[in-house]
This record gives sequence, C-alpha cells and structure tokens, in this order.
Amino acid sequence: MLVRLLTTCTSPQESGGVIREAWQTEDVNDYERIARIIRYVDEHQRDQPDLAELAAQAGLSPFHLHRLFSAWAGVTPKDFLQCLTLEQVKRSLRNGRSVLDAALDSGLSGPGRLHDLCVTVEAASPGELKSGGRGSTIVAGFSESPFGTCFLAENARGICHLAFIESGEKDSAWEELRREWPEARLQRNDSAAERTAGQIFTRKHRRQEVLRTYVRGTPFQLRVWRALLRIPVGKVTSYGRLATAIGHPLASRAVGTAVGANPVAYLIPCHRVIRETGVLGDYHWGGGVRKRAILMWEGAMPS
Repeated sequence: MLVRLLTTCTSPQESGGVIREAWQTEDVNDYERIARIIRYVDEHQRDQPDLAELAAQAGLSPFHLHRLFSAWAGVTPKDFLQCLTLEQVKRSLRNGRSVLDAALDSGLSGPGRLHDLCVTVEAASPGELKSGGRGSTIVAGFSESPFGTCFLAENARGICHLAFIESGEKDSAWEELRREWPEARLQRNDSAAERTAGQIFTRKHRRQEVLRTYVRGTPFQLRVWRALLRIPVGKVTSYGRLATAIGHPLASRAVGTAVGANPVAYLIPCHRVIRETGVLGDYHWGGGVRKRAILMWEGAMPS
C-alpha cells in the first residue's frame, strides 16, 4: 500500500531571499566536527573532558568551538555535552511513557513546538505500488543539513525519499532510490533539494507551510510510522512501548523492522526510538552518533 503523509513544518520567511540557518552558512565540515566530539565524549565520559580538550579534538580554539556549538545546537557546549550522558537519555526514556501515551490519546504530537507534526495519512491504490512509479517524475538532489549531506527526492505527491549519506555514497544513494521507484523518471536538481532542506531543517518560527511526504508501506508499517510522528520533539520512546502503543505489545522485533524500513529520515522520526536499557541502538543513516546528534539538536530547540 502507498500512503501520503502530510506534515506541517515551519518554512523560511520569503522576504526577498532565503533565510539561512547556521548550518547552511558555516563550513560544511561542521557536522563532522560535532560527530567527532560526540564520539570522544562517549569514550571519555568518566574523565569529563573540558572545553579546551574538546576543542583540540575538533581542531578548533575553545572560542571557535563555543561559537560552533552555540550556532549549531542553540546551547552552550557544556549544556549540550551534559545531554550526551547515558543518565540523561534514561531520564528522557522514563518520561517517554507518559509523553507518548498522552500524544497518542490526543492525536497530537506536542504543545506546538517547531517540528511537532500534524499528519494526515492518505492511502493510494495498490496499482500505484505495483507500477513502481511508472509515468511519474522524481526530482532528487543533494544538500547539506545540520547532520551532514542528505539526499532528498520529491515527486508531484510530495517527498518520497530522504536519507543522510557519507562521503562517497552518492552513487549508492541513487541506486537505492531507483530500487524504490524502478519505473519513475529520475531528474537531478540539487537546488530544489537545498530549498526543501531549508524548509525541513529549521529552528525558526515562521509562517506555516505543509510539507507532503509520499511513502511506500504496509499497513503495519503505517501504524508504526503514525505512532512515530506523535512522539514530541526532544523526547524518546522504546521499541516495546511503541509496540504497545499500536496495540501489538509482543511485536517489538517487528516494530523495530518497521522503524528501520522508514524511507524518509528525520520527518518520520525513527531516531526517537531507543532500547529499553537507554542505549540508543543503531540508526540506518550513519549509526548512533548521527542519531544522538539529531536527538540533542531537537532537545535544544526552543519551546
């Protein structure tokens, strides 16, 4: 079955030019510096590295590291790094039960924060799935994001693919898109991808604009993805609790498979699901470091 997910997201204000975020104007290697620091903190948590030590790992002066974190995360390095501790993640997970239950009961994903998504799910005909996109054009391209390079694809119905990629993975990104939509006409347009990325990855409260996502999924996957969309920004839940929330408390493994099958990174927030122990676990697009970076970036968003 094919569905269209309609997601509400704040877009840049149109005022004679595109409003750019810090990640769009800073050095494109900023995310790699952030990732390097996250890895270092994970390995040296007991030593509680100070700002000077972390700056050395990032290849920056303490002043420039402080500025980088403030621009990228919206908080100081000290506050950000405190969020990286396992205890902080466990506290968030413990709070996640009531948060998710309340969100599912109300049908809302949170109290109006930036990326809390109002979602309408529309099922398409089985014939659209069978056709593999025949007769449609998919415009796809690469853009920088706060979490490194992303590959973004859209057709007339909406965003049908969003993935984070590493250096040297551009060809494989195209191959994955062709496997998802084998009969569609693919057209590259990096400028279009950059414009859409600017709408998706923003902290600014501006006018509201609908971002449509058009994804392939089974009925079970759709139930999982609906539940994911209701987890508030900056919060997490576990696979077991997610399984319970959709009425299948014994299906944690199947839920995990559905979470991993998500074709639209970030907008359908599979990064908000972690293990019961508080361990973040794997992430389809770049492993636990990128997953943690996204969670902490969201956690620093203004209410």
